[in-house]
Amino acid sequence: MATLEQIQATMKQLQAQADALISKKTLAAVDQISDIMLKHGLTTEDIEAKTKTKRQAKASNGSADHVKAKASDGVKGKVALKYQHPKTGATWTGHGRAPSWIANVKDRSKFLIASGAEAAVAASAGVVSKGKTAGKKTASKTVGVGAGKGQPKGAQPALYLDPKSGATWSGRGR
Repeated sequence: MATLEQIQATMKQLQAQADALISKKTLAAVDQISDIMLKHGLTTEDIEAKTKTKRQAKASNGSADHVKAKASDGVKGKVALKYQHPKTGATWTGHGRAPSWIANVKDRSKFLIASGAEAAVAASAGVVSKGKTAGKKTASKTVGVGAGKGQPKGAQPALYLDPKSGATWSGRGR
C-alpha cells in the first residue's frame, strides 16, 4: 500500500508532465497563428476589429430582451451640476432628494455653481429665483408645514395616554 508522501510525489511528477505538454501545445498554436498572420499580412488590430464587429452583429441579431438589456446598459446623459458645498466640495444636480448639507438651507443661491455663460444668467436671474423660492415658501405655509415631505423624523409628541399605567404613545412605532 502506497503512503501519502508517495502519492503526493507521484502527483507532483504528473503535474509537471501535464504543464510541459500544455506549454508545448501553446507554443505550437502561437507559432501557427503567427505564421498565418505573416502569410496574410494581418496585425492584432485587424483581428480585434473583426471580432468586435462579429460581437456587435451577434448582439443585433439577438432576442428583443437582449437588445433592451444592451440599450439600458448604455451610459445615460449626464445632468449638469448645479450646487456645490464650499467646504467639502460635495455636489448636487438639483434633481432628486436634497443632500443634508443643503436640505434645510433657506437661500440656496450661495451654493450655486456659476461657470461661464451660466454666471451671467445666474447673476441676472438672482432676483427672479428669490421670487420663485418666496412663492414656494408661501405656498408650503398655506398647505401646511412640511407638506409633501413625508413622515417627520425623530421623537413625536404623545397623542395617546394609558390611564392605568400613565404610559404615552405618539401613534408611531411600537
